[in-house]
Amino acid sequence: MKEIKFLADESCDFIVVRTMRSAEYDGLSVAESFPSASDQQVLRHAAKEKRILLTEDKDFGEWVFAHGENVSSVILIRFPANARRQLGEEIKVLVDIHGLQLMRNFVVLEPGRARIRKI
Repeated sequence: MKEIKFLADESCDFIVVRTMRSAEYDGLSVAESFPSASDQQVLRHAAKEKRILLTEDKDFGEWVFAHGENVSSVILIRFPANARRQLGEEIKVLVDIHGLQLMRNFVVLEPGRARIRKI
């Protein structure tokens, strides 16, 4: 098992969870583990277990930057419907290339590019 751990928010496409698990990353899903958890509960769980939060919900940016919520890392996925096919592979490539450097960062992942910002 690889040392990077993930927590996929309920808004996250499950293809991401399947892809990361098949690549032998430790991936939890909010939908499976604690459905209907609040955003704050999700962020706290991710921080407590040092997991990178995977989400498609822009509200997490507000929690991190406007409210200063403690978090290990967030990857905000912004993929339009016509690019969803490549989503799993692009998240895997991002993690394979950047690895632990993703920790303590807020990443916006779009088709063909990633913007990485320190938290």
